[in-house]
Amino acid sequence: MGKIISNFFISLDGVVESPDEWHFPYFNDEMGAVVGAGIDTSKALLMGRRLYDEWAEYWPGSTEEPVATHFNNASKYVISGSLTDPAWHNTTVLPGDVDAVRRFKEDIDGDISMSGSAVTVRWLLANGLLDELRLLVHPIVVGHGQRLFENTPTHKLALTDSTTLSTGVLSLTYVPAS
Repeated sequence: MGKIISNFFISLDGVVESPDEWHFPYFNDEMGAVVGAGIDTSKALLMGRRLYDEWAEYWPGSTEEPVATHFNNASKYVISGSLTDPAWHNTTVLPGDVDAVRRFKEDIDGDISMSGSAVTVRWLLANGLLDELRLLVHPIVVGHGQRLFENTPTHKLALTDSTTLSTGVLSLTYVPAS
């Protein structure tokens, strides 16, 4: 059975939107190793429709190696009720319902990486489909933008791993608490 692992760059005030505007001053080889380890263990990418549209437009023409090659060659699964003919190589559409995603998890052997979509991670968590939440918490208050959790029910999480990187970024891993 697959395990859905969500990964986010996040600010101290919970902002996940537009990390390209605040994240890069904290990125170094140490953080690259953390991100790379997550990418290396992933058997597939899971995303919502909006993220798929953004990434399908950007990554096929990107020269950002080795990430572009990984994303372009990886098996990609999109939760969508409207996408019918995905053009991006190795993309499969999953109906936007809980049972379809649950069956998908049962059929995949290994980790499934999910990132970049706060709406999708909220939906996964609310429906008991998220297995792990990995956050790289940056020591910055952005003050505006979409937050990872906005207007959501309470979800208890348990911290299973934590590391402080040399830049002050916290690498935190949570699982849903039983």
